[in-house]
Amino acid sequence: MTPCSDCLEPVTMTTDSTLLNSEMEIEQQEDLYQQLLAQSLGNMQTANPDSKVIRPQPGICVKTTSEAGKKKIFVNICQSNLVPPPPEISKEKLLDLLQLEDPSGYRVPMSLGEPHTELDNNSQGCTAYDVVINQEFFQKCQKDSLFQQFVIMVSLEGLENKYNIELSREWKVLKNRKFLGSVSEQNIRTKSKPVIQELQPQENSTSEAKRYYLFTFVGSNVMYLRPEFTLFVEPPSGVPEYLIAEINLPGVLSSRALVLDIGEDRLVLTARPSLYFLDIFHPFLVDQETSVAQFNSSTQILTITLPVVSS
Repeated sequence: MTPCSDCLEPVTMTTDSTLLNSEMEIEQQEDLYQQLLAQSLGNMQTANPDSKVIRPQPGICVKTTSEAGKKKIFVNICQSNLVPPPPEISKEKLLDLLQLEDPSGYRVPMSLGEPHTELDNNSQGCTAYDVVINQEFFQKCQKDSLFQQFVIMVSLEGLENKYNIELSREWKVLKNRKFLGSVSEQNIRTKSKPVIQELQPQENSTSEAKRYYLFTFVGSNVMYLRPEFTLFVEPPSGVPEYLIAEINLPGVLSSRALVLDIGEDRLVLTARPSLYFLDIFHPFLVDQETSVAQFNSSTQILTITLPVVSS
């Protein structure tokens, strides 16, 4: 027997007011959190106008190990259209480049994130790194295995140089995982690093500049040689106008092997592949934008001229 609709008694729905209040509080807290997050990100960008915050998209997850201790390492290679693309290069030219002893002439812009601790599929602790490359270039790597292998090699080398670690070149791209952990924001530079001009050898070239030597250092660490370098100011007396660094790099044949980063009171130089590393603070504030770097391939000396803002 089917009841008729007229015989059914209406049902009154009641809602606990405490549940409504709790839901409203959660929504308000979420809105407040988003506002604070947006404000903090805006403050970060205002405080550092030479960088911006990006949230990359997942790409591929590469599994490898550290040479020390053979611990599991995962590299999340992510993508973002806010990271500039590398110069166009054909597959043939890339093959020729990889045959060279120093393939660093072709550089891939990338953002290297901080290490974060995660759990693998076996609930074992591991370390993950996030690497962000240009989105269009990432898609190109997805279509061509040679480009994918190349960008993985460059990513591993970049992490090694930045974090002073050594990673195995035996890796595996995980098929069913694009990212290990959770995607987080990264700060990327909006201003390019100084271009190193390569000087052609000149005969009978002498320098008569007076030099005021601040210090000279020769040393080494576990993975890199710390090159001999000299800092001096011009003019040698009175108010300094320029801080000049001369760095001896025996064995470096081309400026393409050098990666230079200049801060207001700091200088960081890496000679690849894993040959020299120098990270020094100096007693002056300098103008980063007008600094000039020149590498003499004959003497294998890098000269960096830094206009002094204040001491």
